[in-house]
Amino acid sequence: MSVTEPPGPVMDRDEVDRALARLDAEHEAIETSLLALQDHAGRRLLEGAALTGVTQERWTATERRITLLWTYFDAYAGALRAAHDVRARRRWPSRDDLAELTEMLRGESVTVAGGSESGPSPSVTGPARLTERFTLEELVARMNDLYAHSLDMVVAADAVWSALPARIDLLAAELARTRQLAHSVGVRPGEHPAGDDLERITRALTALREQVISDPLAFWQRAEGSSAPGGGRAHTDRYDREARALEEVRREIDAVLTVRQDAEARLGRLRDVLSRADRTLAEARSARGEVLAKIAASEVPAVSGPPTALQEQLAMASDYRRNAQWHRLSPLLESLEEKAEDELLRARESLTAVTAPLAVRAELRGRLDAYKAKVARHGHAEDPLLVERYDAARRMLWSAPCDLRVAEQAVLRYQQAAAEVLAPRVPQQGGTADRRGEA
Repeated sequence: MSVTEPPGPVMDRDEVDRALARLDAEHEAIETSLLALQDHAGRRLLEGAALTGVTQERWTATERRITLLWTYFDAYAGALRAAHDVRARRRWPSRDDLAELTEMLRGESVTVAGGSESGPSPSVTGPARLTERFTLEELVARMNDLYAHSLDMVVAADAVWSALPARIDLLAAELARTRQLAHSVGVRPGEHPAGDDLERITRALTALREQVISDPLAFWQRAEGSSAPGGGRAHTDRYDREARALEEVRREIDAVLTVRQDAEARLGRLRDVLSRADRTLAEARSARGEVLAKIAASEVPAVSGPPTALQEQLAMASDYRRNAQWHRLSPLLESLEEKAEDELLRARESLTAVTAPLAVRAELRGRLDAYKAKVARHGHAEDPLLVERYDAARRMLWSAPCDLRVAEQAVLRYQQAAAEVLAPRVPQQGGTADRRGEA
């Protein structure tokens, strides 16, 4: 049998044996990798899933790659067995044997049937031909390329499936607990914004899980600069957004629960504040009548009655509590607490404004008595002018109605007279002069 001229120098026996050993090791490694890919959990899931979108497109191409990969491997194994058969003919191969082995191990000795050029190509290097010829080295490189692309797709899909569905399920379980808790406090869709949010989050999580299962590669983000199969991570932006929204709703539900626990105490405090405001207004109205009777020529502001709107809202809050409408009670209590404090402050300001003339009269009385005591300590209690002016001021301040403006002038005149009496006497030429006498 004629032997094809080998490519390059003919290999000697040792070179042939070393090449066969190396190719055997590569065969074993490739077979191990292919079997591992065949048993990969991600590949089995991809085979059984109803895929959509980019995952469906890439898996269709990957399945063709894997099929072609096994075709190449079978051709590689057959070529390697044929080379071993030639080598096994004799212990010391002849030159024709070595030339044949050189052609088998280094030349384009492997012919592989390819796919139709009119169909989609499973090759990553371009359209397939009807047949392709390879050297064993080229065939190994082609298989490594196909394996890397196939494994990358399988690992990426498996990584998304491992990361997201379980987290979505945990969040869905938390969502179910939150919905149950919300229902117990009256937070329902159409009645409270948090109830509407829970419905939206439920729909979003359902859609997200369906898409993750059917199109995992839509959630895959490849790592920049990474060439390793499966280099990247599952991006969780949509999941994180819904998780944050659920946490916000949970905080609102907790606030409603707090209202349920503290409602009676808060309603009691509200009733107390409004009662104090009513009593203060009643005191202001009574004081106003006293001021009008005892103080003349004074502008006394009118005192309004208690606000009926607050009492109505307080009664509504009590109804909400009795009917366990906690989601309605929560905002109403917050509003009532603020309004009740404002009402108490307004009542106190009204009382202060109404009783201001009485406070002025009390201040004038105190000032008058203080000056009288001071004059008495200095021995001038019987001074005729001081007695006259004190009596005049006292009659005005202790009579009703009291004219505060006139009474204040009378007190000032008494103060001036007292100041003159208490002022030290200044010696003058020709003797000591009595300042009050001169005046």
